[in-house]
Amino acid sequence: MAPIYDGDVTFDSTESTYAGPTVGILALQGDVREHAKAIERCGARAVSVRRPSELAAVDGLIIPGGESTTIDKLSRIFGMREPLMDAIAAGLPVYGSCAGMIMLANDIADPAKDLNGEPQQTLGGLDITVRRNAFGRQVDSFETELDFQGLAPAGQAETPLHAVFIRAPWVERVGEGVEVLAAVKPPEAAQNARIDSEVRAVAVRSQHLLATSFHPEVTGERRIHELFIRMIRGDA
Repeated sequence: MAPIYDGDVTFDSTESTYAGPTVGILALQGDVREHAKAIERCGARAVSVRRPSELAAVDGLIIPGGESTTIDKLSRIFGMREPLMDAIAAGLPVYGSCAGMIMLANDIADPAKDLNGEPQQTLGGLDITVRRNAFGRQVDSFETELDFQGLAPAGQAETPLHAVFIRAPWVERVGEGVEVLAAVKPPEAAQNARIDSEVRAVAVRSQHLLATSFHPEVTGERRIHELFIRMIRGDA
Protein backbone atom coordinates (compact mmCIF):
# COMPACT_ATOMS: atom_id res chain seq x y z
CA MET A 1 0.00 0.00 0.00
CA ALA A 2 1.26 3.48 -0.83
CA PRO A 3 1.93 5.67 2.20
CA ILE A 4 -0.63 7.98 3.74
CA TYR A 5 0.02 11.58 2.81
CA ASP A 6 1.76 13.02 5.88
CA GLY A 7 2.46 16.60 4.78
CA ASP A 8 0.34 19.71 4.97
CA VAL A 9 -0.98 22.18 2.45
CA THR A 10 0.44 25.38 3.92
CA PHE A 11 2.99 27.11 1.70
CA ASP A 12 5.18 30.19 1.81
CA SER A 13 3.00 33.01 0.50
CA THR A 14 2.77 36.75 0.71
CA GLU A 15 -1.00 36.39 0.86
CA SER A 16 -2.40 36.32 4.39
CA THR A 17 -5.98 35.93 3.18
CA TYR A 18 -7.61 34.58 0.06
CA ALA A 19 -10.54 36.15 -1.74
CA GLY A 20 -11.67 32.88 -3.30
CA PRO A 21 -13.53 29.90 -1.83
CA THR A 22 -12.05 27.33 0.53
CA VAL A 23 -11.08 24.23 -1.44
CA GLY A 24 -10.34 21.00 0.37
CA ILE A 25 -7.78 18.49 -0.91
CA LEU A 26 -8.52 14.91 0.14
CA ALA A 27 -5.21 14.29 1.93
CA LEU A 28 -5.14 10.53 2.23
CA GLN A 29 -2.61 9.80 -0.52
CA GLY A 30 -1.49 11.33 -3.79
CA ASP A 31 -0.66 14.74 -5.30
CA VAL A 32 -1.99 16.77 -2.39
CA ARG A 33 0.67 19.48 -2.23
CA GLU A 34 0.67 20.08 -6.00
CA HIS A 35 -3.09 20.63 -6.10
CA ALA A 36 -2.92 22.90 -3.07
CA LYS A 37 -0.29 25.08 -4.73
CA ALA A 38 -2.41 25.32 -7.89
CA ILE A 39 -5.48 26.34 -5.89
CA GLU A 40 -3.59 29.01 -3.97
CA ARG A 41 -2.11 30.41 -7.19
CA CYS A 42 -5.70 30.86 -8.36
CA GLY A 43 -6.45 33.01 -5.31
CA ALA A 44 -8.42 30.47 -3.31
CA ARG A 45 -7.62 28.89 0.05
CA ALA A 46 -6.47 25.26 0.12
CA VAL A 47 -6.92 23.05 3.16
CA SER A 48 -6.29 19.36 3.79
CA VAL A 49 -9.26 17.07 4.41
CA ARG A 50 -8.90 13.82 6.32
CA ARG A 51 -11.89 13.97 8.69
CA PRO A 52 -15.64 14.47 8.23
CA SER A 53 -15.49 17.71 10.23
CA GLU A 54 -12.89 19.09 7.80
CA LEU A 55 -15.01 18.03 4.83
CA ALA A 56 -17.99 19.92 6.23
CA ALA A 57 -15.97 23.17 6.29
CA VAL A 58 -15.04 23.38 2.58
CA ASP A 59 -16.79 24.88 -0.44
CA GLY A 60 -15.39 22.32 -2.85
CA LEU A 61 -13.13 19.26 -2.82
CA ILE A 62 -10.32 17.86 -4.97
CA ILE A 63 -9.58 14.13 -5.04
CA PRO A 64 -5.97 14.03 -6.24
CA GLY A 65 -4.06 11.65 -8.45
CA GLY A 66 -2.34 8.74 -6.73
CA GLU A 67 -3.40 5.12 -6.26
CA SER A 68 -7.16 4.65 -6.47
CA THR A 69 -7.00 1.37 -4.54
CA THR A 70 -5.13 3.06 -1.70
CA ILE A 71 -7.46 6.06 -1.62
CA ASP A 72 -10.40 3.64 -1.53
CA LYS A 73 -8.95 1.69 1.42
CA LEU A 74 -7.89 4.75 3.38
CA SER A 75 -11.24 6.47 2.88
CA ARG A 76 -12.83 3.59 4.78
CA ILE A 77 -10.09 3.37 7.42
CA PHE A 78 -10.47 7.11 8.15
CA GLY A 79 -14.28 6.92 8.19
CA MET A 80 -14.50 9.18 5.15
CA ARG A 81 -16.27 6.97 2.61
CA GLU A 82 -19.86 7.62 3.68
CA PRO A 83 -19.36 11.35 4.40
CA LEU A 84 -17.76 11.77 0.97
CA MET A 85 -20.60 9.95 -0.78
CA ASP A 86 -23.16 12.01 1.14
CA ALA A 87 -21.38 15.26 0.24
CA ILE A 88 -21.26 14.31 -3.44
CA ALA A 89 -24.95 13.39 -3.42
CA ALA A 90 -25.76 16.68 -1.68
CA GLY A 91 -24.11 18.70 -4.46
CA LEU A 92 -20.63 19.53 -3.12
CA PRO A 93 -18.46 20.54 -6.11
CA VAL A 94 -15.75 17.89 -6.53
CA TYR A 95 -12.87 17.65 -8.99
CA GLY A 96 -11.01 14.35 -9.44
CA SER A 97 -7.72 14.03 -11.36
CA CYS A 98 -6.47 10.62 -12.56
CA ALA A 99 -7.12 8.39 -9.52
CA GLY A 100 -9.69 10.99 -8.49
CA MET A 101 -11.56 10.35 -11.75
CA ILE A 102 -11.66 6.66 -10.89
CA MET A 103 -13.01 7.45 -7.42
CA LEU A 104 -15.82 9.57 -8.89
CA ALA A 105 -16.82 7.00 -11.53
CA ASN A 106 -19.88 4.86 -10.99
CA ASP A 107 -18.18 1.88 -12.65
CA ILE A 108 -14.66 0.52 -13.23
CA ALA A 109 -14.14 -1.76 -16.24
CA ASP A 110 -11.17 -3.52 -14.62
CA PRO A 111 -11.36 -3.07 -10.82
CA ALA A 112 -8.47 -4.25 -8.70
CA LYS A 113 -9.31 -6.99 -6.18
CA ASP A 114 -8.12 -7.46 -2.62
CA LEU A 115 -6.84 -10.69 -1.06
CA ASN A 116 -10.44 -11.81 -0.49
CA GLY A 117 -11.32 -11.27 -4.12
CA GLU A 118 -13.43 -8.20 -3.38
CA PRO A 119 -13.27 -5.49 -6.07
CA GLN A 120 -12.18 -1.98 -5.19
CA GLN A 121 -14.93 0.51 -4.49
CA THR A 122 -15.55 4.00 -5.77
CA LEU A 123 -17.43 6.96 -4.32
CA GLY A 124 -19.48 7.33 -7.49
CA GLY A 125 -21.49 10.29 -8.68
CA LEU A 126 -20.30 10.42 -12.29
CA ASP A 127 -22.26 8.14 -14.61
CA ILE A 128 -19.18 6.87 -16.42
CA THR A 129 -17.20 3.66 -16.77
CA VAL A 130 -13.42 4.06 -16.52
CA ARG A 131 -10.52 1.72 -17.24
CA ARG A 132 -7.54 1.95 -14.90
CA ASN A 133 -4.03 2.41 -16.35
CA ALA A 134 -5.68 2.37 -19.76
CA PHE A 135 -2.82 4.08 -21.61
CA GLY A 136 -0.26 1.66 -20.22
CA ARG A 137 2.39 1.56 -17.51
CA GLN A 138 4.63 4.30 -16.14
CA VAL A 139 6.95 3.97 -19.12
CA ASP A 140 3.99 4.71 -21.42
CA SER A 141 3.42 8.15 -19.90
CA PHE A 142 3.03 10.85 -22.53
CA GLU A 143 2.22 14.52 -23.10
CA THR A 144 -0.08 16.05 -25.69
CA GLU A 145 -2.09 19.14 -26.57
CA LEU A 146 -5.83 18.86 -25.93
CA ASP A 147 -8.79 20.78 -27.26
CA PHE A 148 -10.63 21.32 -23.98
CA GLN A 149 -14.12 22.83 -23.92
CA GLY A 150 -15.27 25.28 -21.28
CA LEU A 151 -11.91 26.51 -19.98
CA ALA A 152 -12.15 30.07 -21.22
CA PRO A 153 -14.42 32.54 -19.42
CA ALA A 154 -17.43 33.74 -21.39
CA GLY A 155 -16.47 35.80 -24.41
CA GLN A 156 -12.90 34.51 -24.61
CA ALA A 157 -11.49 32.06 -27.18
CA GLU A 158 -10.49 28.53 -26.20
CA THR A 159 -6.81 27.61 -26.62
CA PRO A 160 -5.21 24.12 -26.45
CA LEU A 161 -4.23 22.70 -23.08
CA HIS A 162 -0.97 20.84 -22.45
CA ALA A 163 -1.79 17.58 -20.68
CA VAL A 164 0.42 14.97 -18.98
CA PHE A 165 -0.85 11.38 -18.76
CA ILE A 166 0.80 9.15 -16.13
CA ARG A 167 -0.67 5.66 -15.73
CA ALA A 168 -3.92 7.36 -16.60
CA PRO A 169 -7.44 6.00 -16.88
CA TRP A 170 -9.76 6.74 -19.76
CA VAL A 171 -13.54 6.84 -20.01
CA GLU A 172 -15.10 3.91 -21.87
CA ARG A 173 -18.77 4.78 -21.29
CA VAL A 174 -20.44 8.14 -20.79
CA GLY A 175 -23.91 8.19 -19.31
CA GLU A 176 -26.76 10.59 -19.86
CA GLY A 177 -26.07 14.04 -18.46
CA VAL A 178 -22.29 13.68 -18.63
CA GLU A 179 -20.50 16.15 -20.90
CA VAL A 180 -17.22 15.20 -22.59
CA LEU A 181 -14.85 18.18 -22.33
CA ALA A 182 -11.76 16.63 -23.94
CA ALA A 183 -10.78 13.43 -25.75
CA VAL A 184 -7.59 11.94 -27.11
CA LYS A 185 -6.48 9.11 -29.39
CA PRO A 186 -3.99 6.87 -27.58
CA PRO A 187 -0.49 7.26 -29.05
CA GLU A 188 0.84 4.27 -30.96
CA ALA A 189 3.75 3.91 -28.57
CA ALA A 190 1.42 3.39 -25.64
CA GLN A 191 -0.75 0.72 -27.20
CA ASN A 192 -0.93 -2.77 -25.72
CA ALA A 193 -3.42 -5.62 -25.75
CA ARG A 194 -6.10 -3.56 -24.00
CA ILE A 195 -5.79 -0.46 -26.15
CA ASP A 196 -7.44 0.20 -29.48
CA SER A 197 -7.30 3.20 -31.79
CA GLU A 198 -10.58 4.80 -30.71
CA VAL A 199 -10.63 8.33 -29.42
CA ARG A 200 -11.26 8.20 -25.66
CA ALA A 201 -12.74 10.78 -23.34
CA VAL A 202 -10.21 12.11 -20.82
CA ALA A 203 -12.16 14.98 -19.26
CA VAL A 204 -15.82 14.96 -18.26
CA ARG A 205 -18.27 17.01 -16.27
CA SER A 206 -21.70 16.37 -14.83
CA GLN A 207 -23.20 19.37 -13.03
CA HIS A 208 -21.05 19.85 -9.88
CA LEU A 209 -18.58 17.06 -10.67
CA LEU A 210 -15.46 17.46 -12.84
CA ALA A 211 -12.86 14.80 -13.68
CA THR A 212 -9.72 14.53 -15.81
CA SER A 213 -7.51 11.57 -16.68
CA PHE A 214 -4.43 13.77 -16.66
CA HIS A 215 -2.52 15.81 -14.08
CA PRO A 216 -2.79 19.60 -14.55
CA GLU A 217 -1.27 20.10 -11.10
CA VAL A 218 2.17 18.88 -12.26
CA THR A 219 2.54 21.15 -15.30
CA GLY A 220 1.70 24.56 -13.89
CA GLU A 221 -1.50 24.57 -15.96
CA ARG A 222 -4.00 26.60 -13.91
CA ARG A 223 -7.05 26.65 -16.15
CA ILE A 224 -8.57 23.42 -14.85
CA HIS A 225 -8.38 24.68 -11.28
CA GLU A 226 -9.72 28.07 -12.35
CA LEU A 227 -12.66 26.29 -14.01
CA PHE A 228 -13.29 24.33 -10.82
CA ILE A 229 -13.25 27.50 -8.73
CA ARG A 230 -15.78 29.05 -11.13
CA MET A 231 -17.92 25.95 -10.68
CA ILE A 232 -17.78 26.37 -6.91
CA ARG A 233 -18.85 30.00 -7.27
CA GLY A 234 -21.64 29.05 -9.66
CA ASP A 235 -20.06 30.95 -12.55
CA ALA A 236 -19.48 27.94 -14.80
